[in-house]
Amino acid sequence: MESYGGRRRQAERDAITVEIGYALFSAAFAAAVLFGAIAGPAFVFDVSDGARGTLVSVGATVAVLLFFARVVSVLTRFRQASQPNQPGRTNPDS
Repeated sequence: MESYGGRRRQAERDAITVEIGYALFSAAFAAAVLFGAIAGPAFVFDVSDGARGTLVSVGATVAVLLFFARVVSVLTRFRQASQPNQPGRTNPDS
């Protein structure tokens, strides 16, 4: 995103900001859906307190792991996509 140590342009900073926002929002949404899928039955059905605690803790753990994995994957993909093309290769956007 930088051209030979120069400063980033406003458009590049805006793109980074939007990508970070997208990564956080999509990760939070996916984590919430997964947490609801795992821990939801503990609140809908009549289960013991031990089972409820286990489902909630497993759901929270998996949701946190999914959140961080999603953020890292989105931001890594954005960074790789913003790299300049290899010399001698065609640009698919041309």
